[in-house]
Amino acid sequence: MNITEFKAKLQFGGARPNLYRVLMSFPTFAGGQQETEEMSFLCKAAQIPAGTVGTIEIPFLGRILKVGGDRTFEEWTLTILNDNDFVIRNAFERWMDAINGHDSNVGLVRPQDYMTDAIVQQLNRNHEVVKEYNFVDLFPSNIDAIDLGFENTDVVEEFAVTVQYQYWTANTTT
Repeated sequence: MNITEFKAKLQFGGARPNLYRVLMSFPTFAGGQQETEEMSFLCKAAQIPAGTVGTIEIPFLGRILKVGGDRTFEEWTLTILNDNDFVIRNAFERWMDAINGHDSNVGLVRPQDYMTDAIVQQLNRNHEVVKEYNFVDLFPSNIDAIDLGFENTDVVEEFAVTVQYQYWTANTTT
């Protein structure tokens, strides 16, 4: 194999990890169109989800037969740039407060009232969608702290949000 053959196999220039978009609609009590639009611009980092199928080991005559088990879905973490209006952070805080109130320890009961879907899209260099993952029935489970300090100059605040979801689908799955 030589460089010319390698180049021929990389027909589309390679997928770039910095070309993506996250589309998330917030529940109406947490946000609206402004939060959804800002999220697509200010989500600094996300992931294409992992895929995990468990293994069931069955002993048989001194050997182990491995068969496919149940699928599990890892949590999804997003890193968000914080603007001075705190629009996205406030939306996530309202969302979590509706699930379980800070002072009341009560919240929404029906999952369909606080769960929503989100999409992460991989883009090509022309900003066309080449791959799409849909996260079904998600909700935030953790909002990271924002570190403050006098030595933090020439940076924009950011925070991470961890969300739980039921499953993901892609344009290659059913």
